[in-house]
Amino acid sequence: MELLNDQGLRIDGRRANELRLIRCKLGIYSHTDGSAYLEQGNTKVIAAVYGPREMRSSRKSKILHDSAYLNCQYSMTAFSTTERRNRNRGDKKTTEMTINLHQALSSVIRLELMARSEINVYVEVLQADGGNYSAAVNAATLALIDAGIPLREYVIACTASLANGNVPMVDISHLEENIGGPTLTVAMLPLSKQIALMEMSQRFHVNFLEDVLKQAQKGCEDIYNILDTAVRLYLTEIGKPNSYGQE
Repeated sequence: MELLNDQGLRIDGRRANELRLIRCKLGIYSHTDGSAYLEQGNTKVIAAVYGPREMRSSRKSKILHDSAYLNCQYSMTAFSTTERRNRNRGDKKTTEMTINLHQALSSVIRLELMARSEINVYVEVLQADGGNYSAAVNAATLALIDAGIPLREYVIACTASLANGNVPMVDISHLEENIGGPTLTVAMLPLSKQIALMEMSQRFHVNFLEDVLKQAQKGCEDIYNILDTAVRLYLTEIGKPNSYGQE
């Protein structure tokens, strides 16, 4: 099955350079320091942030005198995929995702400003339909902003692949991952253009890698614009004066 038809449309009707529909909401939980919900197509993720706060006694051995301790946890619900199987939080895939999430977030959090404290970031995939890691990074970024954690800038993630052997396409769905070729995942800082993480599911031919990378970076920039608009609207809304004390 080809990923692009004769009209240049993908299976879900998008063009090669089009993102899936993104919806997001900040401040979904009142009992956390920061939280966010994000939909990227049919991939749905929630993120919660606790901290900065004093280190737990069980982690005193990990205390850093010149930096905060960042703890990340990535997980998937048992009903997030069609397989309907329980996922062990310590399995290889989950551990890899947690490490990659930590790498992306630690590239932007100003940990040096919060020495001798800890920040806990929890990300849960509610529904998986491709680009799970990308959605997790993007949701975690929103939750960190909601928590007021000082960041150098946003960190945004996106995927890219090849359609019909030579056409770069962005924001890969689960079906496209299964029937297509290798997938490139990029987490980057969109303002400074720095890459925090780059991972390939399989090897790309060197002749196509540059074009696929550019497509992923362009996807990150487009997602940044969407999320930044949502953050500004959210901050404007919570910054409005309420009616307390008024008749």
